Amino acid sequence: MKKSSIFVLALVCAVSFMAPAFAEEQAGESKEFVVYADKKSPGNHFIPSGWMGDSGDVKMNDQSMTNPHTGTTSIEFGYSGKKSQGQGWAGVYWQNPANNWGSKKGGYDLTGMTKLTFWARGAKGGEVIQKFVVGGVKGSYPDSATVEMGPVELTDTWKQYSINLAGKDLTYISGGFGWVTTADLNPNGATFFIDDIKYEADTAMKPEGRKQQSMPFYVYSDASSPKNHFIASGYMGDYSDVKYDGRSADDPYLGDTCIKYVYNNKATQGSRWAGVYWQNPANNWGTIDGGYDLSKATQVSFWARGAAGGERIEEFKIGGIMGEFSDSDTAMIGPVILNKEWTQYTIDLKGKDASYIIGGFCWASNLDANPEGATFYLDEIKYE
Repeated sequence: MKKSSIFVLALVCAVSFMAPAFAEEQAGESKEFVVYADKKSPGNHFIPSGWMGDSGDVKMNDQSMTNPHTGTTSIEFGYSGKKSQGQGWAGVYWQNPANNWGSKKGGYDLTGMTKLTFWARGAKGGEVIQKFVVGGVKGSYPDSATVEMGPVELTDTWKQYSINLAGKDLTYISGGFGWVTTADLNPNGATFFIDDIKYEADTAMKPEGRKQQSMPFYVYSDASSPKNHFIASGYMGDYSDVKYDGRSADDPYLGDTCIKYVYNNKATQGSRWAGVYWQNPANNWGTIDGGYDLSKATQVSFWARGAAGGERIEEFKIGGIMGEFSDSDTAMIGPVILNKEWTQYTIDLKGKDASYIIGGFCWASNLDANPEGATFYLDEIKYE
């Protein structure tokens, strides 16, 4: 045999061994790319390893045999909502490789996929998932896209959901799928099931523009309301001096609950002031493309009262977060001296650009204005 023939044969053998490894890095011409089909399915990709927030509140059984949608198993999640890490929220990311928060090169090229579909149901019905997400992992090796859907109120029967990925840059996705929910949305916890998670190449899917939200658009209606948007995650200044209760039953203005804040003004972080932003997604300081198009709104209204009366809030505000993905505008009122009785306040948005808002609502105060500290309540926060 000639040397050239030997070389060609060796090259063919080498390529045949390399092909499977290369296929793991991209979806190629496939019509679907599976995240979870069944426990131990050879077609599964990504690992549900990225536990977030109050991770101690979450239990997972990825081989539940309790009425799976198809096959022999589904994934069962139990969320207690007990705030075991003090966060008030929890979630799980499916990652590649496991526990990859952007520190390792991994992921897949899913170019050609236009949607992610999955089936979900609640154990009882009424369980609320704040969002389902594709991508969004940051770090040295960030995902090339972030796409979210929610809130979703589950039924007690299997229902299919779809996340539109048409037109998105899917060349590098290490966070293949994820969910997040909060204790406020599920005050008694939640047990839910997910099955048949997969990316699909559906040529009928068309790119979505940022949806202009209908009014009214709630930041907070009631603790367990699926109408709520944004998360009270952006603690600022002396953040340790602030305690939050998103389901206080202390004489709510409307419904069963309201928001209670206790600011003890001990200057624990040495800032002499504190505040909280409601953000989308949680902890987004302009580093993630999230937020909502609220350009139909002409004002933000909310109700507030002080525990004693006379508490001073330096500002109530919307927008104003800067970064790679900045809020499109900002508006505020203040200072506000709270009454002991519920009082409605409004932030005028006329002439403001509310087409991209990630900082949905905010308050800030300081110890000089409240030398004895401040306890105050908020309710019915909404764009209208």
